[in-house]
Amino acid sequence: MLRPSFLSLLLACAVSLSSSAVFLENGMPMLWAQTAGQLTDLPTQNGILTPDPWNFLHRMSLYRLMIAATDPLMGSMGTNATDSPLWGLPLQLGWMLTSGRLADPTSATTCGLQTGDTMCISTQSWWSCVTYFVSVLPFLSAAKQGFMGEGVQVLMQIPEGVQDYCTTYASCAASYPDAMSKWDAFFQGLKAEADSPLPENEKKDSLLGLFWAAQMASTYASAACNSRQSHYSSTEVSFAKSWVNSAEYAFCCTFQSNLQNLQCSYPSPNRILRVDDSAPNIADLSSEENHTLYVFSWMNSMNNVLGGTLVSLWKSAMCSVNTREKGSKLLEQLLLNPSFATQTFLSIITGMTLSC
Repeated sequence: MLRPSFLSLLLACAVSLSSSAVFLENGMPMLWAQTAGQLTDLPTQNGILTPDPWNFLHRMSLYRLMIAATDPLMGSMGTNATDSPLWGLPLQLGWMLTSGRLADPTSATTCGLQTGDTMCISTQSWWSCVTYFVSVLPFLSAAKQGFMGEGVQVLMQIPEGVQDYCTTYASCAASYPDAMSKWDAFFQGLKAEADSPLPENEKKDSLLGLFWAAQMASTYASAACNSRQSHYSSTEVSFAKSWVNSAEYAFCCTFQSNLQNLQCSYPSPNRILRVDDSAPNIADLSSEENHTLYVFSWMNSMNNVLGGTLVSLWKSAMCSVNTREKGSKLLEQLLLNPSFATQTFLSIITGMTLSC
């Protein structure tokens, strides 16, 4: 029998999904059925795989191929086909498409707009730039580690005149060595799990730790995208910074960003924010979206007020497999349940820190 608190979270999740941005299609990330189901569905040239990450379907295909290739080694994550932490990445990409965040924010082109190529991902979008680091870099690493087949070489396409994106494993490793080495460690860790004597919950925690370490290294590397924030309102930039900051909390508690957990964790704003938007009172956004924006802003501003000690306190509290499991549930409550007070969050993590 479901416990009342868990049942209420499920009901809240159902409500939030019905009232917020549409980023699922038949229970899967947007346009999933139209993506490449096998490597041969993507273009090749002279025996080299040449995906176009500036086409939405191609970039989403990178995720589909990575998930399919790694799923046989994800047994510790659970029994469902969507338990891999990699599922969180295509889900967020789908949200960015439907909310207009992958389109050209400069209005210099019609890339990503309804009046142009709706599958176009703009090289000028801060959001598309940031997700380049958590789509292209892990795919190149997965290919290097043999997950796409023996000896598969990959060269990412790039629009003419654009030069500030790496396109091969070698060029990305040279430009962003920490991110690439951590993605390599994650994929190598997946291979090693089969022979690991650890209990399943510890295997899971270890792999999630490797996954989040790689994702955060990509996030730090994506500071190269920061100049593109000038194309957005100060409100959208503030949200973007809060969105990045929230990953620190997920990283520390090794949050399992599978399909179910991430789609239920927070309803994201269904459009780019304007300068006069002020959560939690944005009229054309749902109450759930307003709550997400408010909590993200509170977490970021509180951390700034405390000189970075909120993140430090959270990191200190996530000192064991047990506290990291509790931390994941605590994050879900904070982001999904409007009645869960922010001060309660502070008092709980303070208590958890003292128990470490």
